[in-house]
Amino acid sequence: MLRDAVRSLAEAKIAPYAAAVDEEARFPQEALDALTANDLHAVHVPEEYGGAGADALATVIVIEEVARVCASSSLIPAVNKLGSLPVILSGSEALKKKYMTPLAKGDGMFSYCLSEPDAGSDAAGMKTKAVRDGDFWVLNGVKRWITNAGESEYYTVMAVTDPAKRSKGISAFVVEKSDEGVSFGAPEKKLGIKGSPTREVYLDNVRIPADRMIGEEGTGFATAMKTLDHTRITIAAQALGIAQGALDYAKGYVKERKQFGKPIADFQGVQFMLADMAMKIEAARQLTYAAAAKSERGDSDLTFQGAAAKCFASDVAMEVTTDAVQLLGGYGYTRDYPVERMMRDAKITQIYEGTNQVQRIVMARNLP
Repeated sequence: MLRDAVRSLAEAKIAPYAAAVDEEARFPQEALDALTANDLHAVHVPEEYGGAGADALATVIVIEEVARVCASSSLIPAVNKLGSLPVILSGSEALKKKYMTPLAKGDGMFSYCLSEPDAGSDAAGMKTKAVRDGDFWVLNGVKRWITNAGESEYYTVMAVTDPAKRSKGISAFVVEKSDEGVSFGAPEKKLGIKGSPTREVYLDNVRIPADRMIGEEGTGFATAMKTLDHTRITIAAQALGIAQGALDYAKGYVKERKQFGKPIADFQGVQFMLADMAMKIEAARQLTYAAAAKSERGDSDLTFQGAAAKCFASDVAMEVTTDAVQLLGGYGYTRDYPVERMMRDAKITQIYEGTNQVQRIVMARNLP
């Protein structure tokens, strides 16, 4: 029922704008409005804060179905979870009430600020600092590659509170867009997911109340890593949706396209490509859904399974979308058809929330 409901909504209210959102590199406001109106913009927020209380698998299905028609739009529910999960996992009850309630209502999105110009895969090498000043913390630094920056009202920001302790000297804070000293860089000019703005976030003497620290001082990096164990599965879901959208489109196309007097779907070479695409998508789906169940239960092997799902599903998405372009031939290479957009969008799923090389390091360190 959930899948059917999200698919109908996505096809009616999100798909019609997907090409224009990509072409114009503009935020998919129509998608945000439709998702918010149907309480699908942040389904993971618990019921006690006015949220839908969806479990990890339901959240995955929502993201997958939105990504099937528009990858940029699927980052609305995905990044709302990424940005707010540190608060849910480690924040005080007061902090959860303060920020989960407006998120659930649709009064503001949540972004996640971990990466920096010189701290990508080595996130512990960050330089953004937070210095205590009485009942306040003062933040200074630059965060890079921040999804939905400028659109979101709330930001989970990781900053160094004790430089001597490396990762154990990093703390997490909630910063608001309206805080004095917060500003944003120009949107990055990207290969794909053009409807989701990616900007730098500048923190210039941003003074915030001490009670906006998430968890204890020095626990920020641990919270960030724990968050990614859960949210890498949402990137697997996004990859899965992109791949499914590409397969569905290619499947329809090969039945219509005639060469040598018959539909190209009748040729064994084409049939084998489609069979491989469908098989790999199904394998990725099973891995992703199993990882979502582990996320919900908090299983001990979640770190391995989350990394595996993200790595495998994103590799599948890249492969399947490339094959979809091939199946459409010259038409696949033009912007008149959606598969080239899907191919461009798929690429980022191999890179963000930890590159697939980093996922393999994570898996190797956490072999079940």
